[in-house]
Amino acid sequence: MTRMKSIGAAFAAVLLSSVAAHAGDVRIMWYSDGGEGEVIKDLLARFSKANPDVNVILDEVSYDVIKEQLPVQLEAGQGPDIARVTNLKALAPHWLDLRPLLADAKYWDDNFGAQADWMRPDGSDAITGFMTQLTLTGGFVNKTLFEQAGVEIPGPKATWDDWAAAARKVADSQKVFAMAIDRSGHRVTGPNISYGANYIAADGKPAPLDQGAKEFLSRFVKWNEDGTVNKDVWVSAAGTTYRSAAEDFINGGLAYYYSGSWQVSAFAQKIGDSFDWVMAGSPCGTVACSGMQGGAGLVSVKYTKNPKDVAKVMDYLANADVQKEFAERSLFIPAHKGVAAGPVDFKTDNPHVQAALKAFVESAGQTAAAAVKLPGWKWSDAYYSAIVARISQVIAGEMKLDDAYARIDEDIKAKVGGN
Repeated sequence: MTRMKSIGAAFAAVLLSSVAAHAGDVRIMWYSDGGEGEVIKDLLARFSKANPDVNVILDEVSYDVIKEQLPVQLEAGQGPDIARVTNLKALAPHWLDLRPLLADAKYWDDNFGAQADWMRPDGSDAITGFMTQLTLTGGFVNKTLFEQAGVEIPGPKATWDDWAAAARKVADSQKVFAMAIDRSGHRVTGPNISYGANYIAADGKPAPLDQGAKEFLSRFVKWNEDGTVNKDVWVSAAGTTYRSAAEDFINGGLAYYYSGSWQVSAFAQKIGDSFDWVMAGSPCGTVACSGMQGGAGLVSVKYTKNPKDVAKVMDYLANADVQKEFAERSLFIPAHKGVAAGPVDFKTDNPHVQAALKAFVESAGQTAAAAVKLPGWKWSDAYYSAIVARISQVIAGEMKLDDAYARIDEDIKAKVGGN
């Protein structure tokens, strides 16, 4: 009988996922942004009923465990059999090539091929997993607060400066924070690129932090200093730890929140009819109005003792009907090409959700070329982590901004080393 175990404590989850699997065991390390954990449990329960010889164990963990502790396990040659991760390319040497184990590798190439390079070593044709969803960063607006303040919501070509000015008016009127951006290097990269940033040098290695990135980061620091942005989001955590501002938005404490499409499910559940909200794309910089594409991938780990069973589980989860149901119930933009091309009936009667998902799909066309390259670039996470660690220190008053720029370059060089 399948066991799908929900682990509350991160430490316990890490210990469990490090235990060597027995014959027939497939251990999945899974994190959730919204309600997708309940959906995957239902889907796996059906698999288990049809495949009693495979014992699926679902370890639900926090995103911090995925980001901070899973890489340590992998470096030690340990970890779960399957994991849901966002740092796909840099950890690609640890993923299992499923191609020789799958029932129909061509099906995978046809339906998941567009993002396959995001999660495999450079130059490889390995099939290591699939994207559980495609995501795009963008801004969420508390429409009710704007209306109560009598402030017009900026239009589609509004700049970051325009949004900051409008949100400050709302904040002053309604006694809330004007803006927040998740504590994430990925989250500030779209804005950086909109001001002309390019992280990738001609040789494919990281370029020094350029003026485009500094144009936005200097603004972001200033907004933290003058109270436009809720600085607690970036100073309440240490190092490279991720911190979302979703709860601040859900609780009605933010006029404008820059995050991404993965938040829609949680907003649908938690905001309800408390206030009206809309998705407003990505603000413009001097050269673009770009968000960042991405998503979480479900990947197989090469240290598994049961590769055939892993492939069996992955084949089931990649099935078009399963993918369609997962997307519709989770309120995610599907990554499966066939599913995305057909009608997707998102399971919600919330008009805010339907409008937000439609807006995200439309905004995807504005993604700048420099942003499109980053999901498949092996040094993206090194760049993101350096930005988070050093800009947080500036916001906390521990470092000058110019010194932080220099340290970001040094941190990235140290990560790259001789690679």
